[in-house]
Amino acid sequence: MNDAPQSPPSPAQAEPDTDAQRLAALGYESEFKRDMSLWANFSLGFTYLSPVVGVYTLFAVSLMAGGPPMIWAFVIAGVGQLLVALVFSEVVAQFPVAGGVYPWARRLWGRKWGWMTGWIYLLALLSTISAVAYGAGPYVAAVFGFASSTTTTILCALGLLLLATVINFGGTKVLSAVAVFGFVAEIVGAVVVGAWLLIANRHHGLGVLFDGFGSQGSHSYFYAFAAASLIGVFQYYGFEACGDVAEEVPNPGRRIPTSMRRTIYIGGAAATAVCLALILSVSDFGAVISGKDADPVTTVLTDAFGSGGARAVLVVVLLSFISCAMSLQAAASRLTYSFARDRMIVGSRLLSAFSERLRVPPYALLLAAVLPGLIIVGSAYSADAVVKIISFSTLGIYLAFQMVVLASLRARLRGWRPSGEYRLERWGIPVTVGALVYGVIGIVNMSWPRTPGTPWYDNYIVLVSGAVVMGVGAVYMALAKPHERGDAPAGDALAAAAAQEPSSSPAAV
Repeated sequence: MNDAPQSPPSPAQAEPDTDAQRLAALGYESEFKRDMSLWANFSLGFTYLSPVVGVYTLFAVSLMAGGPPMIWAFVIAGVGQLLVALVFSEVVAQFPVAGGVYPWARRLWGRKWGWMTGWIYLLALLSTISAVAYGAGPYVAAVFGFASSTTTTILCALGLLLLATVINFGGTKVLSAVAVFGFVAEIVGAVVVGAWLLIANRHHGLGVLFDGFGSQGSHSYFYAFAAASLIGVFQYYGFEACGDVAEEVPNPGRRIPTSMRRTIYIGGAAATAVCLALILSVSDFGAVISGKDADPVTTVLTDAFGSGGARAVLVVVLLSFISCAMSLQAAASRLTYSFARDRMIVGSRLLSAFSERLRVPPYALLLAAVLPGLIIVGSAYSADAVVKIISFSTLGIYLAFQMVVLASLRARLRGWRPSGEYRLERWGIPVTVGALVYGVIGIVNMSWPRTPGTPWYDNYIVLVSGAVVMGVGAVYMALAKPHERGDAPAGDALAAAAAQEPSSSPAAV
């Protein structure tokens, strides 16, 4: 008999892999490694949402359109998107499957609804990647001291896209590490820069946040604010990326809802603080609104830190852009993989391929690099390319979000009762209805034509691009019937809710 003390069994030896068992019950066997911690998952969502990228990309456009009160768009959009995040939290807790909105819509409603949701979301994600990369171009020029032009912006955007792709090919551990680093760099940079601006370079009091400085022209200020509010609408998505990598997170039913809410709370607070510091540091609002100062961010940073200090700040800004593009690309590749795994897309066999060595879907990642690259190159033929790309990207994201919210409401009204670790209980229907109302208002605002002096196709560019994407998807679905392929579960929310065992203690809202 051996009386030597025995080491305690490891967690893996002591209990079965419940995450794998749960995923198997949902119809899948994951090839990913669950290497993403709670903080890494939150950091992925945060760097995707990226307060610095969102604010710095659209600050000039929104301040020109609506003046300082445009900051209130962050509050309105933050509350609205928090309701959406709460709905998503319930759904991902019950269906923690890679790909996010596509499998959620598929499980809540059915194959056709899931396919169209995934189609819209995928194209919007790919467009968003290109918008983030393109938006970084002028800052690259400022850091390295060369003149910014359409050509240099495109070349810089392609270089940033290549760097993000290389990082993503490192696998979940590398992605997690870079996401956490990006989060720390961005939040520290935002706090330090914002504090210095407020202490040493503030030109106004808080009263300017209620003064449009004539930005409305001869119209009601409501119209000016609605146009300027794109900055808030563009800011508050990224939390869904926490669910896109659900098969890479241990105990996803509890951790991912927490990450989603943290993304909204912390990311939203940081974005509002960054915007506030910039607004109060602008010396001449009239120059910005008139277009005389077309780049108020660089003007403010140069005034506050000098040319050398401003360049150092812009290095941190570039890190934020790289982290954001990387996180977007990770989300797009997981959605593509999930789509292809269910045989829902052309080239499914290739796009669902998984590298055992890299632990990533390599061809899905390449797609998330090549198509945004083509959009970036094509932007050479469009004036105001970044605004147009962002407008469609945001509309597509919002459409896909609201398709999930509507599917959730429909399932609830037909008897679905969420059975994951996170549940809204009696608040379920009010929160879902609130999320749907906010989303519809946001979609109408984004689609509203605001440039009557331009050709109709330019004035209605957001509405036209959305209609084209949905129309092409509908035609393809009718002719090729991709939704009929594969045997992955669909429309099983009611059955799954009845079959699953209730969790021991649902999370509080």
